[in-house]
Amino acid sequence: MQRVTDAAKMTRQSASAALLEKIASRVIGLDLEMPVATGKSARRVYLDSTASTLRLEVVQHVLDRYQPYYANTHSTVHFGARLSTREYDWAHEMVLRFVQADRARYSAFFVGSGTTGGMNRVARTLSRQLEGRDVVITSIMEHHSNDLPHRKHFREVVHVPLETGETSMGCVDIRAIERALKEHEGRVAYVAITGVSNVTGIINPVYDIAELAHRHGALIVVDAAQMIAHMPVCMSGNADPARDLDVLVFSGHKIYAPGSPGVVVARNELLLGQEPEEVGGGMVDEVHIDRYVPTAKLPDREEAGTPNITGAIGLAAGLHALDRVGMDIVFHEECELMGYALDHLARLPDIAIYGETDLERYPRAGAISFNVRGMHHALTAAILNDYYNIAVRNECFCAHPYVREMISHALAEADDALSNEELEALAELQRGMVRASFGIYTTKADVDMLIVALKDVAANRAYYESQYEACGSDSFQHKTFRFEPDQFFSIEGAVGEWLAGK
Repeated sequence: MQRVTDAAKMTRQSASAALLEKIASRVIGLDLEMPVATGKSARRVYLDSTASTLRLEVVQHVLDRYQPYYANTHSTVHFGARLSTREYDWAHEMVLRFVQADRARYSAFFVGSGTTGGMNRVARTLSRQLEGRDVVITSIMEHHSNDLPHRKHFREVVHVPLETGETSMGCVDIRAIERALKEHEGRVAYVAITGVSNVTGIINPVYDIAELAHRHGALIVVDAAQMIAHMPVCMSGNADPARDLDVLVFSGHKIYAPGSPGVVVARNELLLGQEPEEVGGGMVDEVHIDRYVPTAKLPDREEAGTPNITGAIGLAAGLHALDRVGMDIVFHEECELMGYALDHLARLPDIAIYGETDLERYPRAGAISFNVRGMHHALTAAILNDYYNIAVRNECFCAHPYVREMISHALAEADDALSNEELEALAELQRGMVRASFGIYTTKADVDMLIVALKDVAANRAYYESQYEACGSDSFQHKTFRFEPDQFFSIEGAVGEWLAGK
């Protein structure tokens, strides 16, 4: 029997791997070629997926197939409206299935402005729903979207520190969370924590944190903006119900469906019993001159106005395709790539890697941040783009406290021979980082190209520095090479082409 089970498992893994390869190899814009500063052209190496993933071809296919039937929702009178309403409803169901949330206990609804819009809505709603609990616990690791909304709507936000590994900082310190919960016993509304750091890719133990928060009468809110595309999520049905998640927020532009809305998944009782935060068409049962009655139906009561129908359908398409593969397969493949990338970057003496690199103790997903020692992060990013068509991101990634903390930690470990003045100059130079981030379409060949480029930059530092001039404090412009966007695309130009019949 065990042999049959193992054989079936291997067959499933093989089929899933083949399906993942098909999906990952057919991505819009992945093979884009652009002219570079050498005078040649180079295929784009897209290492900016943490900011926004590229759109899967399967997502575009679904949108193209749907578009002729487009109509507004909340009606079944005519054919287009009936089809749109059905598919929009199915998109909600797909979200719940993807994050393994019990349909009887949880609802999913869509919001504007991605994860930021979702987290603002959560903070506003829970500040009223949990009146009397005026403290939120979060960490210094968080993106501003999982920090500032809580500051705005709650009296106090506690930022707990991170664990320290062998060489750098790791995941959130769960013991510090427990101390904060005890210190503010009875006042904590929820613990808001990122599932995966958008800076280092370090994974937090969200289910352990959920269990701890629930033990102290608090909720858990998970920022899954980076988690959602890289690893399985299980909101409910855990062996211990205390490990279930209360609220999860993410956005489609992080999971291969740019243009889709933000998503909130929450336990139903957290959304009922008060007037919805957004009011307008679609969220009411009755409207009179002197009063209106919000509907009790979820998710309708949370989605006032005309929704982003095509965005939701595109998101559902991407989720369904990945669900067919299995996020456990996606995570396994990426773990191998992450190990490969960290191993090769660590061999470069001129590269400083941020965040603990011991993947056994602190696993990562999706992102690695680094600097070329002694070089401004913006100059490194500009060289990688201009000479290699490698798309990375730099600066502080909307996580200023985290980036500052890691840079300070790195400087504390610096050579003792450096003077205070030299340390201060180095700190100013490294007021940001370079981030390479991955998607399902990222390959070892892409990582190899990054390594080749970084070796070249480090070996020919003086030459590259002579080719650029500073533009302000955080930008560099090549002295002779220019990229003019309107030579490749502009809305005005594209409309003109169509009108001219080109």
